[in-house]
Amino acid sequence: MLVVHVAEELVRAVPILFGLLIAGRHSGGALWGLAAAGLLVLHGILRWVTTTYRITPEQVQVRRGTVRRNVLTVPRDRVRTVDVTAHALHRVLGLARLTIGTGRSDRRDPGLRLDALPAPDAARLRDELLHRRGVAAGGAAVAVGADPVTGPGDELARLRPRWIAYGPFTLSGVVTVAVLAGFGSRVISEANIDPQRFGALRSLADAIGSSPLPVVIVLALVATLALVALASTVGYALAFWQFRLTRTDGGTLHVTRGLITTRATTIEERRLRGVELSEPLGLRAVGGARCIAIATGLRVGRGAERGGSLLLPPAPRAEAERVVTAVLGSEEPLRVALISHGPVARRRRFTRALAGAALPIAVLALLWAAAGVSGWAPRGALALLPLAALLAADRARSLGHALTGGLLVSRRGSLVRRRAMLASDGIVGWTLRRSPFQRRGGLATLVATTAAGRQRYELQDVELTEALRVIEAATPALLTPFLVR
Repeated sequence: MLVVHVAEELVRAVPILFGLLIAGRHSGGALWGLAAAGLLVLHGILRWVTTTYRITPEQVQVRRGTVRRNVLTVPRDRVRTVDVTAHALHRVLGLARLTIGTGRSDRRDPGLRLDALPAPDAARLRDELLHRRGVAAGGAAVAVGADPVTGPGDELARLRPRWIAYGPFTLSGVVTVAVLAGFGSRVISEANIDPQRFGALRSLADAIGSSPLPVVIVLALVATLALVALASTVGYALAFWQFRLTRTDGGTLHVTRGLITTRATTIEERRLRGVELSEPLGLRAVGGARCIAIATGLRVGRGAERGGSLLLPPAPRAEAERVVTAVLGSEEPLRVALISHGPVARRRRFTRALAGAALPIAVLALLWAAAGVSGWAPRGALALLPLAALLAADRARSLGHALTGGLLVSRRGSLVRRRAMLASDGIVGWTLRRSPFQRRGGLATLVATTAAGRQRYELQDVELTEALRVIEAATPALLTPFLVR
């Protein structure tokens, strides 16, 4: 545990330590860097010394802190999900990190975390906290590799190697490439490295300098897309290798995945409020989709992968639909005909998209007329208009909703098209929002509020009478006292 805590502190501080060493190399920067590293090591040791936990039949308690003591107590009946994660250092040392979900799914809730537990203890606690089985006789820990929570059950999905081909179309590597590029440029600047001292880089710079600007832009875009595709593919393999989704006899969904960092998430089905079928634009273009659980205790706001709510990584759409059907027990939510939101909602999509595209064109035209900016900029920006029209048409085509089998089905979006299938008994309230333009068109945005998933699922630009009908049909006793016939 000391190794894990200290190593994590040092890894998080690598950019700061590197900056101290580079920026202050002529003024004792190495000493400052060593002093900072020593303080981080001391902080990691204090974290281990001052952290204790206790699990009773009624509560889970974690106490930590040196100067400021913090005691976090969670009733056992508030435990919703249990997530067991082990990164490379954990696995080498035979440890794991146990994260307990308590029903909150917003960004501010990190969950109750027990870091660097022995792997058998983590498996035993997961089993115990989910009320599936008590501690083994005599308090013995479950053997390494045992999976008492899953037990016998049905396998719903398993990663196929060919699914890795969907990795480049997720564009998840954009952030990775941006961070690496920023960090690399900072290192070159701080170290006073001249790239033109290297022959290959000098030749590349000369070739770029002698090429027309449009060619340089196209080549830069192609190179960036290639790097993003490579980073996305590598990230897909690292995150979802050995992915497996199973349903146990005890009424839980169990997800395991990961190559270097392994992760096991257990979701009680009685906490499940629905499923979301997500289709980002690039993934949709190649016939792919992914599945996300709508469940209490899972932090969708941090990303489905990080929050543990992912039920299926990017995969063929047919496979995603099969998983949705298996989890919900019916394919009706996927096959039901959705009610269109009408011509007024469609017109609003085109108005907003074309207005958004016309604004930069107008700004560039004014700069061209007043400040002498190159004329190709406003002319090139005219390409935004047909792109905006295509985006608006796709967004209008995506809008729809339905009620079937006790589920509210809503679909919207273009860059990321989402079809949310939310159980009506999981809806705890409604928000009816109307802007001046919506009131003029007789429309409203209906928001179903729930304690699970994203916590709000919208029906955008639906007719007001239809919004009231949906509320009455989904939650009959909720709105009736406030309606005037």
